[in-house]
Amino acid sequence: MGWLGLRRTPELEVMAAAEEVDAYASAAAQKYLGAIDDTLVEQALALGMRSGVLLDVGTGPGNIPRKLLRRAPALHVVGVDLSPAMIRAAREAARHEGLSPRASFLLADAARLPFAAASFDSVISNSLLHHLTQPAAVFNEMARVLKPGGRILLRDLRRPGRLAFRFHVAWFGRYYSGLMKTLYANSVRAAYTGPELRRLLDRSRLAAAQVFFHGRTHLGFIWKGRKDAGP
Repeated sequence: MGWLGLRRTPELEVMAAAEEVDAYASAAAQKYLGAIDDTLVEQALALGMRSGVLLDVGTGPGNIPRKLLRRAPALHVVGVDLSPAMIRAAREAARHEGLSPRASFLLADAARLPFAAASFDSVISNSLLHHLTQPAAVFNEMARVLKPGGRILLRDLRRPGRLAFRFHVAWFGRYYSGLMKTLYANSVRAAYTGPELRRLLDRSRLAAAQVFFHGRTHLGFIWKGRKDAGP
């Protein structure tokens, strides 16, 4: 890493504290986060994630699955997360919106998913990567549970350079305050760069994935499984 690079500082894998969950799911945060989430929903729908069963890895309070379910009546979603508080929040929100018949939220480890091979038509993940201690293992699990011909879409924050970090957090985190602002700064510092993500993928079953960038704040990948691929 050159002197302009910002060293990555890993973040805790589980957001377990009640105040952290409340901050992330608050209306103040969601006004901005909701607009960002909408772009991921549009990307998922454009990839054909409109029917069958979709797995959301690191579902948090279930915001992305609920948005998808409202747009795609033929879709069913299973969301998994390591945080019991997040799972409770996701289940409560789904019940409140009448989406429970098509939404299931389970406590599970992304590196050891409790599902059989080829169980899902599509897999998504939003803002989980920077929390992971075993990214390649999680990528391998995503590939394992995906049906042949399915799609994987992952998106996460993008870490800027050392000189840009303070401006980046101040500008792109300007809608946040208090604990949420701290959480955002910590997450940006824990995020990966494009070359780092490419190296992680190359060490997994998703080496053929296409890395993409969303503005200055996010990056991710798309993986399109072969229809003739076995589990």
